[in-house]
Amino acid sequence: MAPKKGPAEPEIGPWSLGRFTTALKVGLVGLPNVGKSTLYNTMTKCSIPAENFPFCTINPNSTRVHVPDERFDWLVEKHKPKSEVQPYLEVVDIAGLVKGASAGEGLGNAFLSHIKAVDGIIHVMRAFDDADIVHVEESVDPVRDITIITDELKKKDIEFLDGIHSNLMKGKQKANSTPLAKKEWEQEVATVEKVLKWLNDGNEVRNGMAHWDSKDVHHLNDYMLLTAKPVIYAVNMSEADYKRKKNKYLVKIHQWIQAQAGGGIMIPYSGALESKLQDMPDDEAEKYLKEQELTSALPKIIKTGFNAVHLIYFFTAGPDEVRGWCIRKGFKAPQAAGVIHTDFERGFICAEVMGFEDLRSLGSEAATKAAGKYRQEGKEYVVQDGDVIFFKFNVTAPKKK
Repeated sequence: MAPKKGPAEPEIGPWSLGRFTTALKVGLVGLPNVGKSTLYNTMTKCSIPAENFPFCTINPNSTRVHVPDERFDWLVEKHKPKSEVQPYLEVVDIAGLVKGASAGEGLGNAFLSHIKAVDGIIHVMRAFDDADIVHVEESVDPVRDITIITDELKKKDIEFLDGIHSNLMKGKQKANSTPLAKKEWEQEVATVEKVLKWLNDGNEVRNGMAHWDSKDVHHLNDYMLLTAKPVIYAVNMSEADYKRKKNKYLVKIHQWIQAQAGGGIMIPYSGALESKLQDMPDDEAEKYLKEQELTSALPKIIKTGFNAVHLIYFFTAGPDEVRGWCIRKGFKAPQAAGVIHTDFERGFICAEVMGFEDLRSLGSEAATKAAGKYRQEGKEYVVQDGDVIFFKFNVTAPKKK
């Protein structure tokens, strides 16, 4: 008889890193005076200070912004519900880092702890010249700026892992007390040493997914390393450069991202334009964009930030309410049900699911059922982005204490 196979190694991907929860945050990060607070203001329509001096933002500001989605709009138009609850992304404005932040420069340790508390990073880069806006490095060079930031994050991760490794070595004797403890200790030491080598070679953790196995990922998610977080590169240009879609810094920034950041996402935008639009009534802003043949980059930045932290959403829809529920990619049906209410997860029976595109193309729930596209899914079903779901549940036993 052939030996039984052990459990299959779970598939590892970028979505494997990070907290497996729905309460995820994206932080705006960069050097001082590159446009972080201006971007935050326009994303959230909150009037926080955005003055012309370093460390204007000291304590991080946080707010929720609606994630634009035409699927949600379609469901609202169809059901005309009494209540509408859009999906959202939580955005945090983090104070500017400076060179030497990992060693405490410029209140660096506090700011780095703020980055550790978020789940994804929108790295704001200054790609405009303006003598009236000071630059902490005294010149505009976005590639230098991004290198400063990534170097500081790597140094902090190395410092943190050196501390973990030191503590592990101190606990070696205790770890040898049982075979299981010894095995777990050896596995964690192996992970720490592997990741330290990767960082000391100049790499960032999120770009090493091909090197990490499930045990490594388990420990990495405990450590919450700064360079494990997904990053979007938002390039702040003048309105004129944004309109002509050209800028003397863009090619060099793109080359750096391809070479150093594993081909991350770069989104050019104009903080000056977005700030101008914010001050206009909606009809005037729409007219201005049409006249100038421009589009706002904010919806793209928000949607990309939402996707970067591996959030998706499913919908519940009817005449009373249309709602988008945020969940982490990979949630199974009972976990998704628990986002609505813990009783839904505890008493989960099944999920009645329609794919959004099926619903839209067929036009109604009745037509979707008639076409055989309305299905019942069980506990192992992995919820897909845009699913329209009705959960069946039954709670009879009291909740376990």
